Amino acid sequence: MLNHRIYIRDLTIRCIIGAFPEERKARQDVLINIVMNCDFGRAAETDDLEDTVNYKTINKQIVAMVEQSQFYLIETMAERIADICLSAPGVKDVRVTVDKPGALRFARSVAVEVERARQD
Repeated sequence: MLNHRIYIRDLTIRCIIGAFPEERKARQDVLINIVMNCDFGRAAETDDLEDTVNYKTINKQIVAMVEQSQFYLIETMAERIADICLSAPGVKDVRVTVDKPGALRFARSVAVEVERARQD
């Protein structure tokens, strides 16, 4: 069994996020980290983008979705990001972490993490 992973690290996007009225007045940063498990053995042999997970396409979809979103919860955002990742051919499972910097006084960040596997 091969364990290949693609990481998208420290993706910072500005969006409307939060449950309280003062949080919904201006865009805030969220910090997103993703680990996608897949098999890119064939791509390593062929050196062909068609034989691997296209992380650029996934990244563009995530950025577009998050920038346009207005979620109340980072939990919801993490689930939607996982949906995008799992819709990509070749992604077997994914771990998504969404941080909301400055959400709590005296804490650098608050984060949630979701792990999901393809259901087919």
